[in-house]
Amino acid sequence: MIYKKILIPTDSSEVSMEAAKHALEIAKAMNSRVYAVYVVDIVPFIGLPTEGLWESMKEILEEEGKEALKKIEDKAKEMGVDIKSEILEGSPAKEIVDYAERKKVDLIVMGTTGKTGLDKLLLGSVAEKVSKGAHCPVLLVKMMEKEKEE
Repeated sequence: MIYKKILIPTDSSEVSMEAAKHALEIAKAMNSRVYAVYVVDIVPFIGLPTEGLWESMKEILEEEGKEALKKIEDKAKEMGVDIKSEILEGSPAKEIVDYAERKKVDLIVMGTTGKTGLDKLLLGSVAEKVSKGAHCPVLLVKMMEKEKEE
């Protein structure tokens, strides 16, 4: 299988940055174009007044997204990988799946925290929802125990 277009969703976590490294290695080997996205999750703020709290939270989340995307962009440029990044707004899993379809990506590479039990029940897993809803293969990267300890 040749992956011409690879999508890297990031949430700025350590595991999503690890996933980005994997995606960039694959992209370099296959001469792929990379899309990196950060989704500002608006779901927790639905129903709140739009001015005030939401405005400042949105700015903080967008800044976090810009920093995360810049790290991936810098690494891609260093490796000679073509990259386009974008900040999206909405429900993360839905936005990632929709973006992947719009851009006709061949592979999504993302991190997973491996939540189980009550955390998974209450929060759900963005990675799980993306893997179920995506039109293309999804490579889930998790932190190895050794890496977690460092």
